[in-house]
Amino acid sequence: MTSPASQRPLISVVVPTLNESGNIERLYDRLVKVFDDELHAFDWELVITDNRSTDNTFELICNLAENDQRVRGYQFSKNFGYQRSILAGYLLTTGDAVVQLDADMQDPPELVPELVDEWQSGAQVVYGVRKSRKGESAVLTGSRKVFYRLVDWLSDEELPRDAGDFRLVDRTVVDLLRHTHDANPYLRGAIAAMGFEQVGVEYERDDRTAGDTKFRLGSLVRLAVDGILNHSTRPLQLASLTAMVVIAISVAAMFSYVGARLFFGEEWPAGFVTLALLQLVAIILNAAFLGIIGAYLGRMFTQMRAAPIVVIDSSSRADHARSLFTAASPVTFEAIRSTPTEGSEDD
Repeated sequence: MTSPASQRPLISVVVPTLNESGNIERLYDRLVKVFDDELHAFDWELVITDNRSTDNTFELICNLAENDQRVRGYQFSKNFGYQRSILAGYLLTTGDAVVQLDADMQDPPELVPELVDEWQSGAQVVYGVRKSRKGESAVLTGSRKVFYRLVDWLSDEELPRDAGDFRLVDRTVVDLLRHTHDANPYLRGAIAAMGFEQVGVEYERDDRTAGDTKFRLGSLVRLAVDGILNHSTRPLQLASLTAMVVIAISVAAMFSYVGARLFFGEEWPAGFVTLALLQLVAIILNAAFLGIIGAYLGRMFTQMRAAPIVVIDSSSRADHARSLFTAASPVTFEAIRSTPTEGSEDD
């Protein structure tokens, strides 16, 4: 929220990290330059969430926080996943607007002023639209495009195409996210489904400057499944339609079999074709429907468990050294332990 002393808007920047020791300091330097040169009329804060990195990423975050009170870092007790990391970062912010950036700087920090301009013009969500991706294979780029269009087609809401998690959202959107009770959040869809005035800004995505990508094929597939199941009931409708089509084909095959026997004198072993047809139809239907029902039941199970979205194990500051965000009540932010991490300071 806006600082009472200065009455200047506060921009929060959320950065999820996992083994980004080669990038985090460079990202901080680029953000400082952006706010000093183009956004000097705003106050800003940097909230960095660490998904239990195995390198010295969190140590570097704590060093930044020790030298700059605008920086806050939070390390989770384990890797809770990319989407949960972003959601936790949103809920930890205090700004009038929140910008989400990846630590690899493929989404350029220098584009933040353009996002802020659109926000000041009235847009409550400003998202980046990727025109191209440097250093990415044509197969992976094509797969992403197919995914975005498939999710948009399947979704009950209109979702932006070719848009990732690089975005600016108004405080109103963050407050609504506090009431999102989703154990498997898909923030691109959740934010798009809220409505409001949403604007896309096209940009060229840069190469990764250091480190390795954390999004392997398996991660992309899981993200695709989250996007489809979280924002669509059409797979269930598709299952029903498939059932009707299979039934129609089966009935047609049955009449064809009977007709061929009665009118053309075809000879088959008694009951062989009928039994084979019935068994195949039963196997196909059972497999398809059990798979879809299982996916939805799995989500119901994780939702009803109300497990923490993330658990913060340590912090660069002493005020929130260990905190919980629960799926049942994400708005809850309770400080469990107040032991300062080494080198941290109280507010």
